[in-house]
Amino acid sequence: MLNLSVILEDSARRYGDSPAFTFGESTMNFLQINGAANQVANGLISKGIKPGDKVALSCFNLPYFPIVYFGILKAGAVVVPLSVLLKQEEIKYHLTDSEAKAYFCFQGTPDLPMGEMGHAGFQEVAACEHFFMITAKPTDPSPIAGTMTLGQLMATQPTTVETAQTSAEDTAVIIYTSGTTGRPKGAELTHSNLMLNCVVSADLSHMVHDDTLLTVLPLFHIFAMTCLMNAGIYRGAHNVLLPRFDAEAVFGLLQKHEVTLFAGVPTMYWGLLNYKEEKFDYDQISKNLRVGMSGGAALPVEVLHAFEERFGVPVLEGFGMSEGSPIVTFNHMDRERKAGSVGTPVWGVEVKLVDENDQEVPVGERGELIYRGHNVTKGYFNKPEANAKSIKNGWLYSGDVAIKDEDGYFFIVDRTKDMIIRGGLNVYPREVEEMIIKHDAVSLVAVIGIPDEKLGEEIKAYVVLEEGQTVETDALMAYCKENIAAYKYPRVIEFIDALPMSATGKILKKELRKREG
Repeated sequence: MLNLSVILEDSARRYGDSPAFTFGESTMNFLQINGAANQVANGLISKGIKPGDKVALSCFNLPYFPIVYFGILKAGAVVVPLSVLLKQEEIKYHLTDSEAKAYFCFQGTPDLPMGEMGHAGFQEVAACEHFFMITAKPTDPSPIAGTMTLGQLMATQPTTVETAQTSAEDTAVIIYTSGTTGRPKGAELTHSNLMLNCVVSADLSHMVHDDTLLTVLPLFHIFAMTCLMNAGIYRGAHNVLLPRFDAEAVFGLLQKHEVTLFAGVPTMYWGLLNYKEEKFDYDQISKNLRVGMSGGAALPVEVLHAFEERFGVPVLEGFGMSEGSPIVTFNHMDRERKAGSVGTPVWGVEVKLVDENDQEVPVGERGELIYRGHNVTKGYFNKPEANAKSIKNGWLYSGDVAIKDEDGYFFIVDRTKDMIIRGGLNVYPREVEEMIIKHDAVSLVAVIGIPDEKLGEEIKAYVVLEEGQTVETDALMAYCKENIAAYKYPRVIEFIDALPMSATGKILKKELRKREG
């Protein structure tokens, strides 16, 4: 038997009074986080939530996230973390697809009214029976009349619970990801997947109880969830939370809390490197900072070298996927680091590169990166066809093209999928295309990624209009902004008379990419 919440329960016993999570001026220790999670578990059980039920969660980087996350796990239920940027229709889809029985949603801000959109999406899903509004303060009333708050759910519940006995192979989390076709798919990650990747992650960064981590990566993303939240709890480390990346805010927290471990996507390192204000003691920040971790997209070698030169801190880059819990390969601290490489396979994971006939390619030649081990998802929820395509004989096919050098280091060089990685977040062209084509003036659309110095890739839409129809670029972009998450909508729109197609009618996106140089 194994329940991932054992990492919190163990640290509550071992490091009870030690700081666990800090947000702003407020800090909660491990005993408080565990006790609050127990109250959430008891509240869910009182509402009829049973082991195996799915419970969705939309929340910024706040202590509420781990409290609700582990409360769901303690009840034996499955956590379905959702991006805080999703709009009503997207929330409806995710709640429906995951078969969620309950939904916790933070109220949001005036700029991002998550609670309002979350409740609107929830109301369209009859099978989702319970909605809990997470308010800024537990005692605050819900901004939507008639909805129960997290505080109200917890108020009368005891701070102890008998954690549900789950199997190591039971699903703990359904994390949404996607390929280039269809809507996002939910990868089922087991208690064992997440437990072992948490341990591996803590070992890779040499994390210890005395470490202080800064988490600005969103906790709903598997990178932050495993490598910072879970690994930090497992080692009893102190986690400082920041809901949104801002270079000045990051430097302020690095200095104030004497942070020793930072993890980010490449755009965050780029942002820190380009912040030049003399407001902070950068020498002291550098002395405290022991290691940086980078993932989510390829870190430009120039940025890596410049960051390490300015701050004197090693930045370790790796390769991971939601389906891999997430870490697959990593640059290890006790071995040579190679700039531009995603390192070597982590403990317990096998990696190889294969051609289109599933034959392993020679050293130095390109092949699709596939892997197997304790980290591989048990499959996409209710998607047998996708499972058959992506997982063969235990090997997960990543869709990423890589080369391996003579020392066994892997370098990601291309992608077989059309997925766009914008600022470390995955954007799936077809989902964007399906939204744009619903506009009355649009006849056909193709979405591609174009190079962007800051974000790695930016989203561009090539649009063919219906005959006799017109629409201004600004109006179409406003439509996109209204109907899809902020990181997904195209910042560049080009109207075109016809899209390049093959003889079978397939849109040739490679021809569009050639136009971009």
